[in-house]
Amino acid sequence: MKKLLIGLIICFSVFQSKAQDYLPTEADLNQFLNSKLYVVLETNPIAEYNFKIQDAVKKAWNLTDYEFISYKQFEEMYNDPNKSFLMMTQVVFQNDRTKVRYNFMHIFIGKSGLDSFENLPDIAAIPLAYTEVDEEFWVYKMESLVRFLQTHIKNMKDHPEMIKKNIFQYYNENTKDIKQKTLYLVKDEVAPNVNTEAKLKKIYPYKTKFVTREEIEEAITNRDEDVVYLHKVGPQGTRLRARCYKIIIGAKDGYFYFFDYHWVEKGKNFDGILDKDFKKMTKKK
Repeated sequence: MKKLLIGLIICFSVFQSKAQDYLPTEADLNQFLNSKLYVVLETNPIAEYNFKIQDAVKKAWNLTDYEFISYKQFEEMYNDPNKSFLMMTQVVFQNDRTKVRYNFMHIFIGKSGLDSFENLPDIAAIPLAYTEVDEEFWVYKMESLVRFLQTHIKNMKDHPEMIKKNIFQYYNENTKDIKQKTLYLVKDEVAPNVNTEAKLKKIYPYKTKFVTREEIEEAITNRDEDVVYLHKVGPQGTRLRARCYKIIIGAKDGYFYFFDYHWVEKGKNFDGILDKDFKKMTKKK
């Protein structure tokens, strides 16, 4: 995995850094839509990510032509403006005192004359996990996250005004109605005071179901339009102080229904979705 040790303006304001004040332009989007997407595989041939990303792209990607390549091939290609790239990177945000490294899934467009891929224009990105967290906690969601990236690019093309504003705010203002869906939750990602259906019903009156990660993957594979699920990006016991990001995503469309984050510290705040998050979701119109 390539380390991207710079700041990036990406999908959410809470991830922003001032190191690179770059947002995709209409020309960038047109360049991307006229390019071929090269999906860069990890150098470890048995990485579960490699199997999942190939399967996800084959099932979910229809925006452009695509091809799977190695990182070595990517190093020979990234200066070509006719090519675009989907790849996993490690991101460290400048001015973040925690110096946390995240795994991100990025889409870049090729650009001539660059000495390093770190300066490639990025079209879209989404956080996968903290780098220290095992694949089993996030890789099963790849198909849904690929769908989100594709939908996000279409949204930017159809609604260019969203590029000029806080992207998180855009999705928050245009969120779909979560109250008509069944919310799939994994018990170890839910705060102890609300980690059963009986406890949760007291503050969140809508449909919920505690499931396994395999059941979430099955709902994603089946494109179950009635299911939304929690995508949690947290330290998973790897750090004493860190952020925990909570995103509710549609199993069928990869659309965002809710986004928030909080700080996790030793003995303070659970690494997962909290009771206050469910209260916020009940207040959504």
